Amino acid sequence: MTIENEAAKTPSIMEQLVTEHEQLVVVPAVSDIVTGMILDKARNAMYLDLGNLGVGVIYGRELFDDMDTFKNAKIGDPIQATIQTLENEDGYVELSLRSATRERSWDELRRKLDQGDIFSTEILDANKGGLIVRVNGVTGFLPVSQLAPDHYPRVEGGDKNQILTRLKSYTGQNFKVKVITAGQDDEKLIVSEKAAVGDEMSELLKNLKEGKVIKGEVSGVVDFGVFVKFQEQNQDLEGLVHISELAWQRIDNPSDYLQPGEKVEAKVIGVDGLRISLSIKQLKDDPWKSVSERYKLGDKVTGEVLKVTPFGGFVKLDQDIHGLVHISELPAAAQKDPESVLTIGKDKEFTIISLEPNEHRLGLSLRSAAEREPKEIKKKTVKKEAAKEEATEEVAKEAKTIKETKVGSEDKPKKKTAAKKKTTKKATKKKTAKAE
Repeated sequence: MTIENEAAKTPSIMEQLVTEHEQLVVVPAVSDIVTGMILDKARNAMYLDLGNLGVGVIYGRELFDDMDTFKNAKIGDPIQATIQTLENEDGYVELSLRSATRERSWDELRRKLDQGDIFSTEILDANKGGLIVRVNGVTGFLPVSQLAPDHYPRVEGGDKNQILTRLKSYTGQNFKVKVITAGQDDEKLIVSEKAAVGDEMSELLKNLKEGKVIKGEVSGVVDFGVFVKFQEQNQDLEGLVHISELAWQRIDNPSDYLQPGEKVEAKVIGVDGLRISLSIKQLKDDPWKSVSERYKLGDKVTGEVLKVTPFGGFVKLDQDIHGLVHISELPAAAQKDPESVLTIGKDKEFTIISLEPNEHRLGLSLRSAAEREPKEIKKKTVKKEAAKEEATEEVAKEAKTIKETKVGSEDKPKKKTAAKKKTTKKATKKKTAKAE
């Protein structure tokens, strides 16, 4: 081996120094996060030992973060900070505790998102869209749609002010949530209470089979139905009885039928994810199965007008059976203004004109026999005229077909006719001669 090759393999003194003291040549940049030990704490400043970098200082507002790091830190504690200036006029490395904490906060939030952590967070405030929370010093949002059933604001008529009042009542409470969105670039943090209770609820709902009868309490009344809270395996659950599943008769306003706090029995008719569907009416006999025993076509019945619409009115015949009088079955003078003959809450005599038990439909009429008869006669007349027209058209078509068949041979029929006339005259003369 040559001396040159041997020299090439031998590291220089500088290379040896760099290898042995690598940290000496690593120069941090602005915005890098460094770790130091707390040397001293003043009212508006904190000094850190940064080792080879010297002494760092954190001033004023850069001391304070949402995690109260400065408040809880003690001399000798290690702490992370972000470099703001490598050397200020006093020769210190100027740092920010707030920026470093924010980085750590977002790192922790992303970890929570990836691992699906469930944790408790305090509700700070509310707006019409949901609740304001703070997680790891970062302000986030819990939308109304992500609230668990227990906290979902059920307000009759969907009044936004009442919804806001209900949401604000949660301020100061702690909810269990999961992170579902953590975007540091756009400072977007969204959490979900529904997702947090989802796993626990899913296991519980596996044992809640369709057909099971539950006993519960009305926890909320809305336009589309009522919510019922009940217990399953010592856990609070809540289901919805849709307006169509409240009773066999027509219900326009659930609050007229049930009120919050009332005790009810209901049947489980569906479990979809965390959504439980219930029915109250299915625990009662269907009155429409025996409707034909009480009402017949042509019967005169008295019923109470429940609702008037542009297309007619809904009428209560008894507690279970409601019927419809269509606008076409009102007197002619009232068809443009149904309210002129139908008054909500007033009784009226009607005629039953249709009965469909399987469809839960019963048709009524307010037209008199005199008004109905001309209409029926008119229908029959129209049918007869249509039949007559059709027959005439058929005769015309047949005549046309015959005519088209004889096209080109019109002379022959004429000759035959002339010959036939001559033969008839000869026969007549012979008969006359014999008679004489």
